[in-house]
Amino acid sequence: MGQNLLLVGSVPLPTVEDVMTQFGGTLGQYLPAMPDGEVGERRSWVLRLSYQVFNGHIDLDTIKRPARGPGGVEQLMPRDRGDVWQFQVKDGVDQVKFGNPGYRLGYAKDAITSYFVLKTLREKGVLPTDMRLQVSMPMVDSVIRPLTFPRPGDLEKIRGGYEAAIAAELGAMLDFIPAEDLAIQWDCAWEVSAVHNGHDVQNGFPAESKIATHLGPIERLSAKLPENVALGFHFCFGTFGGWPRFSPPDLGRTIELVNACVAAVPRRVDWVHIPTLDRSDDVFYKPLVNLDPRGARPYLGMIHSMPSFQKRLDVARKFLPDFGLAAYCGFGRNPPEDMPRTLDDHLKALRLAGLA
Repeated sequence: MGQNLLLVGSVPLPTVEDVMTQFGGTLGQYLPAMPDGEVGERRSWVLRLSYQVFNGHIDLDTIKRPARGPGGVEQLMPRDRGDVWQFQVKDGVDQVKFGNPGYRLGYAKDAITSYFVLKTLREKGVLPTDMRLQVSMPMVDSVIRPLTFPRPGDLEKIRGGYEAAIAAELGAMLDFIPAEDLAIQWDCAWEVSAVHNGHDVQNGFPAESKIATHLGPIERLSAKLPENVALGFHFCFGTFGGWPRFSPPDLGRTIELVNACVAAVPRRVDWVHIPTLDRSDDVFYKPLVNLDPRGARPYLGMIHSMPSFQKRLDVARKFLPDFGLAAYCGFGRNPPEDMPRTLDDHLKALRLAGLA
């Protein structure tokens, strides 16, 4: 399989077949695995879980929801960060649990369906014959976070149950998808934001800025994967509404988190994805010298702002000579009409980097 390009996950095309045909058909030879585009409701990443999973849960009270839209019609998706869903654990509940194990969150159901599409396109020669299905799943703390569960003490009551729900989803996938055809990518956005110590870390949640707080679920869930399942990480600066919503002064704290996560995993990690900003100064990239991926392939999210791509590439290679390329995040919140240009940018980046 390819090692020079990574697709983070979401692609705003109508169907899984569209995503795999257009992006996989064009870029497949460079990819370690093929995502299904997170089409439909998953395009909103963790936001859809608020109205599909948490709202109406027997152990939770909804304390805030998006305001009505034009004409008084209900709105499920927030307009901005001030319009989000929020919940609290009901009094008397010590541990929130999720029913219908394996299918409550929707990841396994979608993965099983997408695997059929991938197999069909492999048989037709659209995708390489050994292409894996990449299932990108938000890690526990990126879902169960202070923004959504703002009452101190509630996170501890929910995170264990949600971790168990993810474990059940993994088991359901492996009942239908051969391990050698599957790749799991843990998406870590809140973890990155929180450990940068201050961005969105609300009063009452000081532990969220500590790297060790976020390692337990990563270690335990990764240990449940058979060794012949590929495993990767996407570390994210958050893209609610487009460009990353916070800009760290350098990659230092992010690299500390990456190293800690890889070290915590009791099995092989195949890749780590690290976003970059539109900067070409040494200060931002210098912490890459401390990256210790333990054999995992690093991918830098540099495919953006293409007029400055070559300069940013040259600076990054001063501190990390060998890495693959990716965008800084998925494309799910981007306009669908931008996708031809996005594809062209990926091909151009590969050529400029000498990786095509």
